[in-house]
Amino acid sequence: MFTKFFALALCARRIYAIPAASTSVSQISVTTSIASPTASLGASIPSQYPLPPVQDWCPSQIFCAGAVLQTVNDASLWTDPKTFVDKPTSNSSANVLADFQQLQAQDITEGDVEQFVDTNFGGEGLELEALVLSDFPQNPGFLGNVTDPLLKAWSQTVHGYWSQLIRSSNASALCSTGSSGSCESTLIALNHTFVIPGGRFREQYYWDSYWIIEGLLQSELYDIVNSTLQNFMDELELFGFIPNGGRIYYLNRSQPPLFIQMLSRYVTVTNDQSILERALPLAEKELQWWQNNRTVNVTSPYTNQTYAMARYAVNNTAPRPESYLTDYETAHGSGLNLSMSELSHLYAELASGAETGWDYCSRYLASPAPGNGDLTTLVVRETIPIDLNSILYKNHVLLANLYGSNSTAANSHLSQASLIREGILDLFWNSTKLSFYDFSLRTNSRNSVFSSATWYPYWSGIIPDEVLNNETNAFKAFSAVNMVLNRYNGSFPTTFLETGLQWDSPNSWPNLIMILLSALNELPSNITSMSLSVLSGTQSSFDLVPAGQLDLAESQLFGQPVMPGVNASQTGSSADINALNGTVVNGGNATDGEGWGRALQRMVANRYVASALCSWHATGGSISGLLPRLSDTELNVTQSVNNTGNMFEKFSTTDIDSSGSGGEYTVQAGFGWTNGVALWIASNYGNVLVAPQCPDVLVSAQIVGSSTTSTSSPAQQTSSASPRRFSAGDVMFWFGLLVVVQILQ
Repeated sequence: MFTKFFALALCARRIYAIPAASTSVSQISVTTSIASPTASLGASIPSQYPLPPVQDWCPSQIFCAGAVLQTVNDASLWTDPKTFVDKPTSNSSANVLADFQQLQAQDITEGDVEQFVDTNFGGEGLELEALVLSDFPQNPGFLGNVTDPLLKAWSQTVHGYWSQLIRSSNASALCSTGSSGSCESTLIALNHTFVIPGGRFREQYYWDSYWIIEGLLQSELYDIVNSTLQNFMDELELFGFIPNGGRIYYLNRSQPPLFIQMLSRYVTVTNDQSILERALPLAEKELQWWQNNRTVNVTSPYTNQTYAMARYAVNNTAPRPESYLTDYETAHGSGLNLSMSELSHLYAELASGAETGWDYCSRYLASPAPGNGDLTTLVVRETIPIDLNSILYKNHVLLANLYGSNSTAANSHLSQASLIREGILDLFWNSTKLSFYDFSLRTNSRNSVFSSATWYPYWSGIIPDEVLNNETNAFKAFSAVNMVLNRYNGSFPTTFLETGLQWDSPNSWPNLIMILLSALNELPSNITSMSLSVLSGTQSSFDLVPAGQLDLAESQLFGQPVMPGVNASQTGSSADINALNGTVVNGGNATDGEGWGRALQRMVANRYVASALCSWHATGGSISGLLPRLSDTELNVTQSVNNTGNMFEKFSTTDIDSSGSGGEYTVQAGFGWTNGVALWIASNYGNVLVAPQCPDVLVSAQIVGSSTTSTSSPAQQTSSASPRRFSAGDVMFWFGLLVVVQILQ
């Protein structure tokens, strides 16, 4: 198995647009984490629970479930458990295991484990090397679509970040085949160049690559796209499916199956038909894997029809190696005393949750509710997800198109697509709430969590009749988007439940914003032409959302901080703090005759750019002649004095200066899909993008860092959409007005 394949804050900073820009790209740096155990080196490591079963799919005695992996994790040498399993050994497997045997013959201390690792392991990720492209395109054509001078320069800077993320296998550092060589590694060494997401994600990943490829196509890096697809085809030939990522510890699970969609986009943009000779049989192979391993028959309680529908379901009975300590502590948490079968069930659910890509989210919990992030209640394998089945539907449609004149194959896939479409509309669509919801095998009914997965059927080209035949219903189906834009400072959240899980509110994920924009774009013009609704009296944008769609009362929505210790009003018109005439703060400029569909796209696209650019600027990003670097005092707030700007993997819906938060690892920068979506938006919406108004970093830090239990009703902003800098006097005025309003209440 070891083979070479193997929101508007009250004080803001202006983003200035001045002609004549010059951009620069940060240098590539590769670092190795230094062990930093929380206990003293002389302290004994904590006592251990019994070892989980050996996993047949994971062949290493060092990096897979077993005594070595559990002992090293038990010592907590690093904050991220993935660090250890990404370190190749510096000695043969036999020597490493022999050293470990000696270690076990004594009372093991933190220092013993640290010395064992230092002696027997190298730096994480050193089996990969960064590549420099001599023909890197400096001015790709999409930049011509961006009219704002600052945003054009920033887009060009983001385009340049690909040069920091391009990797290939480092032949001089690869371990030989099998565990009998001079070293052992978890890397699945790939034959072709690829782009990594960034941060801890230092290898090729499956579903990330879809959005990365969208950006690479805009950047005219067609060879890198081809190489990425070739790597996936190598894995399909070797394993029969595409693993979650490029490490052996991912060999029991995949990720959302987007290979066919990447292939289709590549062929559409480049017209390279030659790749299809190899790709089409392997695309069939992947679809068959999902059919054989992840598909079950579901009989609808609504129509009594039976459909073959896919789910995420990983066979696994041990903690995930890359998250071993995290899973281990989840399974053995306070008050838990799980049996071996219960532990195995939980470990399978945790791995299945990782296969979804949404690791983790309340939509996969048995009892989703605000404040509930209990991963021991995961029910992933009993959930039929909207997004997975929408992806598979679209895969069949695209594959039929790729077959061209082969009508037999094309018709077969169109027939399969039709059956999946029927299942999606029957099982997921609620015609009263005008939304799609996951289906639960456990309760034999639709779940109640409203999530960004609801956009996937539209993105795939599935539009329910209730929407297609009625423009009012069409707007209602997307009315939550309008609500978020008016109510919050950032972009659309994954769900509206705050649980501490990273795929819940208030986090907003770049890949899902692109799905939302594409979904809106799929709607026919005849149902998106009317203007956005104008609210009157005490109405708020929440009142336009169909009853029950969010499964939350307006007062239960998560808050938008506006002052230290104070949230915006939770109900009524004063909750819509970002509403302007025909647009929203950081939503671009409204135009005459603009229908609601185009208006929402414009505002969502601008909000995405605001989140990406403002958080980048807040962490040290600058553009000579256009966007000055913040002061060291300001950059100290984000610990970015020595930084040159981060492109984060996720954002905050409430603070566009900030990254997202929560989850089992610290927020990552880089970042492949963030860059890809930024370039895709620049290409497709460049003519409606306006330089954003970013909150003052010092004020924003006070607001976000304080308690947000109070509510208030600040005055409605009525300024134009043109950004301006708020002065200290403005802050004092608004604060005084806020106090008066609270007294009157």
